[in-house]
Amino acid sequence: DRQPDSQRPGGGRGDRRDASPSSYRSGPSRPANDRGEGADWKQNNQRYESHTNRQLMDASEKTTRPVDFPGEASGNPSGEGIRLNRYIANAGVCSRRDADVLIESGEIRVNGNVITEMGYRVGKNDVVKYGNRLLNREKLVYVLLNKPKDYLTTTEDPNDRKTVMDLVKEAGDQRIYPVGRLDRNTTGLLLLTNDGELAEKLAHPSNEIKKVYQVELDKSLGAEDFEKIKEGLTLEDGPVKVDDLAYVTPDNMVIGIEIHSGRNRLVRRIFEHLGYEVLKLDRTVYAGLSKKDLPRGTWRFLADKEVVKLKYFQ
Repeated sequence: DRQPDSQRPGGGRGDRRDASPSSYRSGPSRPANDRGEGADWKQNNQRYESHTNRQLMDASEKTTRPVDFPGEASGNPSGEGIRLNRYIANAGVCSRRDADVLIESGEIRVNGNVITEMGYRVGKNDVVKYGNRLLNREKLVYVLLNKPKDYLTTTEDPNDRKTVMDLVKEAGDQRIYPVGRLDRNTTGLLLLTNDGELAEKLAHPSNEIKKVYQVELDKSLGAEDFEKIKEGLTLEDGPVKVDDLAYVTPDNMVIGIEIHSGRNRLVRRIFEHLGYEVLKLDRTVYAGLSKKDLPRGTWRFLADKEVVKLKYFQ
């Protein structure tokens, strides 16, 4: 059995996951640098830096401030209140785009009446139903979890195994869902939210959301295989090209890899394709969010500015 990281001399490879950017080597010909601290590799999105704090604050106010329902009047296309598609998305049903489809197909009732008008607005006393389900405008919640091993990325498990929902029980009464998934034995960053529109954006392949993983292999990654991965491989479900690849440790057994594809078990399959066994897989960066100050098994709410970045600047 492998010794826990904390029991290995010098902390073992487990401490290397927080190597600084200078520790990542882009190829075997470059010498190893001293290891630093802070899992910052590839987490700084340059697009964000062009926006001023004032812009972020203004957008944050619009995005995270609770929606008011002025007056008591029932909804209508030109009146006050919140747009029906936004109300449905805030209730965690789906994205606004999909909500438009539900409205157009006559699936939504307001005060007992089928509403098919685009742009319809809901008043604060209106009763909105999707089928027999009463929709409530929930507060939008965004939770970032540093997932440990042996937890399933699902809301419930018929075999009563541990799920990520067990770790975020104290996050509030809102029903939140994982965005994407991590395998049971994969650790690292996982976002959970009841914001259907944002979840759809982050999960859609066309948005090319960046993810960075740290991979520990059973043997050193050879120079030839390193170049094969950088140039692109063809797996059983088609070609794959990584966005970046680097050595993390001098023994070339810990690798940093950046991808944007959401294909199932992609990182593991890349290395297995070349004859390597993945001993540990840890997602260190997701959509510009990092594990900084977030120990394994703990979670935190996203700051307003982080939500704004996810919604508008990805």
